Amino acid sequence: MNRLEYRLWLGGENYRLLYFYESIDLPQIITRRECEFFVKEGVTYRQVSSALEHDTFVIYVEEYERGRKEAEVESNSLRLEVRELDAENKHPVIAALELSSHLDVMTYIGSSFTYFHRKEWLRDSAEIDEDRKVYVLYVTPTGFVMEEGENNR
Repeated sequence: MNRLEYRLWLGGENYRLLYFYESIDLPQIITRRECEFFVKEGVTYRQVSSALEHDTFVIYVEEYERGRKEAEVESNSLRLEVRELDAENKHPVIAALELSSHLDVMTYIGSSFTYFHRKEWLRDSAEIDEDRKVYVLYVTPTGFVMEEGENNR
């Protein structure tokens, strides 16, 4: 097990510790590092960089926006919401997946393109929302539509 810290970047070489996790497995750390955004206690942070300092993984973040803390999503496994990047329509959910491991989450958020409802989607960004206990993948449509008989979710 490893240690993970989220540090708030204050500019230059200045930062302060925001959150830390004493026992966290490597697949979860790698999945979190793939997320450009981190939501906790109603605050959205944007990842600035990441590092490995001896035996501690560090994700440096800056405050992106403040909102209200949202309710946790009920789930018995890891939940991944795939949402269209469309702020005017509150980023509508394209798919909600129940996954068994962080490596399964990585197969989606680590891909440039995904396919849902016979359409191709381009990855924009990903976040871990600790308030709601979900990962979120933000995508935009490419315009490509799969033909009948092609594999798709």
